[in-house]
Amino acid sequence: MTTETNIAFEGFKDAFKNIQNLEVPEAAREFVKKSANTAKDRAAEVFAGSERVTAAVENAVTESVTEAGKISRNIQKAIYEDAEAFFAGIDKLASAKSFSEAVEIQSGLLRARGEAFVSRAKATTDYFGKLAANGAKSVQDNFAKVYNKTA
Repeated sequence: MTTETNIAFEGFKDAFKNIQNLEVPEAAREFVKKSANTAKDRAAEVFAGSERVTAAVENAVTESVTEAGKISRNIQKAIYEDAEAFFAGIDKLASAKSFSEAVEIQSGLLRARGEAFVSRAKATTDYFGKLAANGAKSVQDNFAKVYNKTA
């Protein structure tokens, strides 16, 4: 059986010897090189695209954090201004010499607080409207940059 096995594999043995010395055509080598370079270029494009996406996300997050800080500071400022107005109102009320003067002072204070409330509500509405528009524009611009460079 060993002799029969050796005879059966002689043809394979010769074929493998010939394959080792077989010359690869230039066209096949060029095809492999071009395919490898194309794959390398595509990988670089994907990496660059992912970098642009990451930059866009970082930019959006940074803007969000910055705006959150502004909102927090504005809320703190409004609370402080309200406290100042409250204590100034108490001081004015304490200086009233009659009940009618106290009612007049209180009415003026309520009117001033109402006007401040309306002013803040309008400013807040304008601010959030601009913030939403700017945010939408920023997202649109960032994704346009990413899409245009990866497409």
